[in-house]
Amino acid sequence: MTEGAQQTGIDKTVHPFHVSVPEVELTELRRRINTARWPERETVADDSQGVPLAMIQELARYWAADYDWRKCEAKLNALPQFMTEIDGLDIHFIHVRSDHDSALPVIVTHGWPGSVIEQLKIVDLLVNPTAHGASASDAFHLVIPSMPGYGFSGKPAATGWDPARIARAWVVLMKRLGYPRFVSQGGDWGGAVTNVMAQQAPSELLGIHVNFPGTVPPGIARALQSGDPPPSGLSADERRAYKQLTTL
Repeated sequence: MTEGAQQTGIDKTVHPFHVSVPEVELTELRRRINTARWPERETVADDSQGVPLAMIQELARYWAADYDWRKCEAKLNALPQFMTEIDGLDIHFIHVRSDHDSALPVIVTHGWPGSVIEQLKIVDLLVNPTAHGASASDAFHLVIPSMPGYGFSGKPAATGWDPARIARAWVVLMKRLGYPRFVSQGGDWGGAVTNVMAQQAPSELLGIHVNFPGTVPPGIARALQSGDPPPSGLSADERRAYKQLTTL
């Protein structure tokens, strides 16, 4: 999808975005957490029946009493955030340009069920590498979008926002920001978006990096799905990897 291929009359402008959640919403969230109705405790002393009740209750207690949303909000608002409409949907993104003019533009896609908050810790490392012992040639201009339906991006009103459509939208976004050439990175569901982008092979894409690659051969995948023992002919390391996959 290119800018020219989009519906005419669409708003192609990029607007600054600021996070400001009303306190009443946070109060209501805490109320709902505190009034949760809990199931009976599991009948075992391990996690063979799922996540233990005590662990979930401690997590809920943390979210209700200890988690500081305003601190998180401040971290987000310390970075340049924007909103723009692509393919009829509002897309939220963080955009931090490096002071190094030769920096390589990169779009980083978060996973499921995560958000751009996952990526906050990488921002300064990529944008300002010389402050962390690396060289200026390691610098990136960084774009971190919220996938459709995640975080502050718009919620699709119909089906169809699959990895292929998101990948095409990301190309539109990068070109709209003035990056005719860029690279792409993603993990988990973001890895799926990034892989599909590479398959689409837009002329603007220089390369990709993923940390959720699908590397299981079809025969191994079928055996895993059916619960079969490891196929014959595997090395000791491969059998160990097979056993690890059966516990996921």
